[in-house]
Amino acid sequence: MQREQISVFDIFKIGIGPSSSHTLGPWRAAQQFVEILNNTGVLSSVVQIKILLYGSLAKTGKGHGTDIAILLGLSGDDPVTFDVNQIDNKIAEIGVNNRLELGGVKPVSFFKDDDLLFLFNESLPQHPNAVTFQAFLSTGRAVSETFYSIGGGFVVKDGENASSLKAEVDLPFPIEKANDLLHWCIKTGLKISDVVMENELAWRSEQETRSGVLNIFRVLNECIYRGCHTGGSLPGGLNVNRRAAALNKKLLGNRSYTNYETWIKAIREGGNGFKYTLDWVSCFALAVNEENASFGRVVTAPTNGAAGVVPAVLQYLIVFCDGFAEDKIIRFLLTASEIGSIFKKGATLSAAMGGCQAEIGVSSAMAAAALTESLGGTQRQVLMAAEIAMEHHLGLTCDPIGGLVQVPCIERNTMGAIKAITASQLALQSNPDNAKVSLDAVVETMWQTALDMNSKYKETSDGGLAIQIPLSLPEC
Repeated sequence: MQREQISVFDIFKIGIGPSSSHTLGPWRAAQQFVEILNNTGVLSSVVQIKILLYGSLAKTGKGHGTDIAILLGLSGDDPVTFDVNQIDNKIAEIGVNNRLELGGVKPVSFFKDDDLLFLFNESLPQHPNAVTFQAFLSTGRAVSETFYSIGGGFVVKDGENASSLKAEVDLPFPIEKANDLLHWCIKTGLKISDVVMENELAWRSEQETRSGVLNIFRVLNECIYRGCHTGGSLPGGLNVNRRAAALNKKLLGNRSYTNYETWIKAIREGGNGFKYTLDWVSCFALAVNEENASFGRVVTAPTNGAAGVVPAVLQYLIVFCDGFAEDKIIRFLLTASEIGSIFKKGATLSAAMGGCQAEIGVSSAMAAAALTESLGGTQRQVLMAAEIAMEHHLGLTCDPIGGLVQVPCIERNTMGAIKAITASQLALQSNPDNAKVSLDAVVETMWQTALDMNSKYKETSDGGLAIQIPLSLPEC
């Protein structure tokens, strides 16, 4: 049986907020459906499109922008390159004209209220995040495909599985579990980031991987900088004020800087006390997820809802641990990606499957591991840090108020980042040979907890905080 092979660029994907499973995934599914219509030669014959959203995609889809993402995907727009400032105009144009241009080339009539259906009381057994696309042709035929958005922007078409998404390659160090990773490290003496890089060579050259990872880093930086310099309120009707910009201004004594490099230098020169450091880590995390909640460009890490943890801890390394070097940054992101892939293979990255432990918990484990290697930790200490970070997120529910990726999601990124740093410090000051819980054990525990968790705490907004705060949000 083919095993799932996951690259650093599968874990870290450039896209648009607010959700990897409810925005990026459905967007990619829509693009794939248009590609199917084009490849089978029926795109020019389509006269009507219907979209059916099931389960969690239906229940929190409007708050997560699922409808917006699908319309953009069907229109031929790509989340990596589409101008986020044009989202509102594009969606308004579709609504005013009652017309959708499939793949950007084939106009069809489209009435959102009739053709995009939120089936709140229906779920498909394979996964709670399901969407069915139906294309009706001028010949009287219809083409229908169902896709599952399985977390972190990963999409699987009905009848396929994650391992069939790309061609299998011969990895020098095949890894399914953390123990496999440790085995290769012990056998070769390589750091975890070295093992990951060797595996990446099966897909592309080292230079291509390094360039790609640095491009991910560039987008992370732009997101943090933008979030720290943008005020106002978040969209969606909950009227949550953005806080990162005000905190950034306060910490810098109202001074402003015109680019990332001078800004980071000023932060570094401002001090390194505990409270100062804590405030900046929180500011970095807030900035990313406020951008995410505003349909900004972000990087899944490993999801959009948890996109602020890894960048915040990476900025902590850069600013407060003298980590502003290309090699350190690349190693940090490679190590983080491997921990994310282990959780995906052994459990899930989907809050709709596992609650917020699958998002913030995994991102915190990724960041803790990456920071630990960056600060000189052994391979065992790196895995110990990941285990500690996840152990203290087990059972964390996903109960977004109003179905929006805002409360409690944004603040949870600050908590995940701080826990990651704490987990790293604990691991660095510990002997991992005396650890009672392995990373593999905590991955399995997370999955069993996910299976036991009530569905109302799995990104449905049917329980928890979501029902304690009564809202009347406007229709999207």
